[in-house]
Amino acid sequence: MFQRPILADLRRRMLEPRRFLQVLAGPRQTGKTTLARQFMADQDYPVQFASADEPAIKDASWLGQQWEQARRKAGPGPAFLVLDEIQKLPGWSETVKRLWDADTHAGLDLRVLLLGSAPWMMQQGLSESLTGRFEILPVSHWSFAEMRDAFGWSLETYLYYGAYPGAVPLVADPPRWQRYIMDALVETTLSRDVFLMHRVDKPALMRRLFALACAYSGRVLSYQKMVGQLQEAGNTTTLAHYLDLLESAGFVKGLQKFAGDTARRRGSSPKLLVMNTSLMTAASGLRYEEAREDPAWWGRLVESAVGATLVNSCIGTDIEVYYWTARNQEVDFVLRRGKRLAGIEVKSGSRKDNLPGMKQFAKEFPVTRTWLVGADGIPLEEFFVTPVSEWLV
Repeated sequence: MFQRPILADLRRRMLEPRRFLQVLAGPRQTGKTTLARQFMADQDYPVQFASADEPAIKDASWLGQQWEQARRKAGPGPAFLVLDEIQKLPGWSETVKRLWDADTHAGLDLRVLLLGSAPWMMQQGLSESLTGRFEILPVSHWSFAEMRDAFGWSLETYLYYGAYPGAVPLVADPPRWQRYIMDALVETTLSRDVFLMHRVDKPALMRRLFALACAYSGRVLSYQKMVGQLQEAGNTTTLAHYLDLLESAGFVKGLQKFAGDTARRRGSSPKLLVMNTSLMTAASGLRYEEAREDPAWWGRLVESAVGATLVNSCIGTDIEVYYWTARNQEVDFVLRRGKRLAGIEVKSGSRKDNLPGMKQFAKEFPVTRTWLVGADGIPLEEFFVTPVSEWLV
């Protein structure tokens, strides 16, 4: 069975002396449970696994029972407790804190792994009750290299069909694949992870915002224009909040404009970006052949894939991703780590222009490196398999 590179990091953390709760957090269908099961399969120490997503009433007493069973398995060596979809339990973080602290006081070597598919709910519980007791290992969407190594996909296949491994068996039947993405992934996540666990007064508006973000992926769109496109009388603050929730679900992100100060960045119009290109293609209804025959649309797909790769690769790191524009000049993506800046321009066609946006950006800011991806620059396939940190070297 294919093993994601992140598994090695999970093993290392879980096999270290007991110090912290370990947390796998990320969108649905990115392989968190599979990672946990792969870790459990190669352990000689006892493991207790339980999921709060199973169809039965779960509460603090259920969590206590699972914890007690794991405690009984601990002996001269450690035992492991793996709890999946932990955010489904009301008040889970307070119960985990009480049990974890009791084991720490007793010197019991029970190592705990928590899995959750609603990152904002996980973070809320962790910060409220478990300060100083946990480490997060983010699980993002699969990379091109992972989809290639696991399924033999070409770059073009990856660009169009995206990075949901569970959808791979359906790509031979495009209508069925599109329904799976929109119904089993998008709608399930919205209904079970967003609407039920967070206050959303206008769920229909959030659905329309998701569709708009997919249609405009790779484009800068002000919140006022979003209001007009959505024909919604609601305020822009609501849209900004809903866009944050969609990002937490791993669907779309609103990139901020790079600027010299934080206030100007936060007040900028967002550049909409799908975090998995399958969302853009499935929502469009375009078949693969139709998408390839439309150079402009395919170009936006390529740019969205580059942006998604940058955003997903930077989750959990000290690298930030922006875009930049001024006076009709634009840089597709800007990476920042400390004082180091890199500008990235994406060209899906064969023509290379003089990149006036990049030149203007370099005049205004102390840019460390500039890159052209595609066209006569870095080949797309090379870009997608290169660690993001190398673009800042």
